[in-house]
Amino acid sequence: TGCALLFSWRYFETAEAHLPVLVLLFLTGMTGFVLVGDLFTMFVFFELMGAVACALAGYKIEEPDSVQGAFTFGVTNSLGAYFTLTGIAVLYARTGQLGLAQIGAEIAGHPADVLVRVGFALVCTGWLVKAAAVPFHFWLADAHAVAPSPVCVLFSGVMAPLGVYGIARVYWVSFAGVLPSAAVRVGLILLGVLTAAVGSVMALSQRHLKRMLAYSTIAHGGLFLIALAALSADGIAGAAAYVLGHAGTKGALFLLAGMLLALAGTVDEHDLYGRARGHHVLAALWLLAALALAGLPPFGVGLGKAVAEEATGSPILTAVFVATSAATGGAVLRAGLRIFYGLGRRPGDDTSDVISGSHEQLEVDRPLPATPPTMVTATVLLLVTGLVVGLVPGVAAELGHAAAVFTDSAGYQAAVLGGPVPDVGSVTTHWTLAGVLLGLLSTLAAVAVGVAPLYRRASGLLHRPLHRLHQLHSGHIGDYAAALVLGVAVFTATLVITG
Repeated sequence: TGCALLFSWRYFETAEAHLPVLVLLFLTGMTGFVLVGDLFTMFVFFELMGAVACALAGYKIEEPDSVQGAFTFGVTNSLGAYFTLTGIAVLYARTGQLGLAQIGAEIAGHPADVLVRVGFALVCTGWLVKAAAVPFHFWLADAHAVAPSPVCVLFSGVMAPLGVYGIARVYWVSFAGVLPSAAVRVGLILLGVLTAAVGSVMALSQRHLKRMLAYSTIAHGGLFLIALAALSADGIAGAAAYVLGHAGTKGALFLLAGMLLALAGTVDEHDLYGRARGHHVLAALWLLAALALAGLPPFGVGLGKAVAEEATGSPILTAVFVATSAATGGAVLRAGLRIFYGLGRRPGDDTSDVISGSHEQLEVDRPLPATPPTMVTATVLLLVTGLVVGLVPGVAAELGHAAAVFTDSAGYQAAVLGGPVPDVGSVTTHWTLAGVLLGLLSTLAAVAVGVAPLYRRASGLLHRPLHRLHQLHSGHIGDYAAALVLGVAVFTATLVITG
């Protein structure tokens, strides 16, 4: 949040107090959501954050695209909120409690009946919408495309991961040991793998830089869900390191995209071909962030990826981590090589289904002749934050201890309801040889994915499935609502039937 405000200092010369006030309200909602222990109060704070986020998405209210993006955000997130509120009502009717610890104590020791399973699924729906899990994800790319670049830092680095946090918090405090772990694991893995796959493919096929980064966030959100699906302290520790590293790295990339828009008046990868050759600092930051996003050690993304891969214990899921990291990092690397170095053939206009970004409106009052130091400083601070998570051993150790405390359901209930609180110790969160090698593998694969399109045309066999996938992201709010309802039905059925 501080880096977003620092970047905005010279980015919006006429913003007055509107942007800082909205950002501070957003911070209020975020802080309340992570601190409270009451399910309904969590919902209230999360919706406060969502309402402010809707206003931030439509910040450029005079532009039709901005209004449309904010409208899509508002409708889809409101639908998710209605499902969550219904789930809270179901759980209250079943237990007579709203406190997380009290709900857990009420249902402990009894088999999870249909009402408990349905209630949990419905509560998770609103969190899954915020987390942009497929098929609840359609709002995110539209909102990122129209929101100011410093606002995208908050959406991608804070709000989307908080959706994953909400699911983890509710599960571990209230439902761990009650819901069949197989049912929860299957539901989260299905959502995670689908989200990672769709996000990766969409990121690779974008030329609008902010949309590319938004779909990358969706893809990595899928990996967060897979880490959570381990249902262990190791998985939580890996997800926490991944989230922190991703927030710094992706935030830096969004700020760099904002600087390109301010300097060149476009965020279209094709239009920007070779136009930023002289900006050596920005080029170095972009390429370093792209490699970090691919899992390059010792960045925090790589550490979180390594710990999460080990926690899942599955070669197939490890392959999903490597492939997703390579695809998203490669897409960003490809754009950087074209924009800052003019490598490869000049791209043509053969992707009619893809929103170009060439007509993106300036977010500054006038094009900038040079990049202000405050913007570069905010970007460097975010990138350094992503590095510190993976490089400083003390940070990883604290994350391991926090993960052990987070997953101690009995300890939380004892602290709230009274009773002795056991010492849970810590879990090991550090680099392993396998983690380093897999990080280097995904980084090398990202380089290959990024360089190959510069000199080779994409296969025509991929055109039709890509066209169908882009058609699903139609921008029609009715289609998005239908997909959301379908996702709720499938996720709820998975929890009810499995186990």
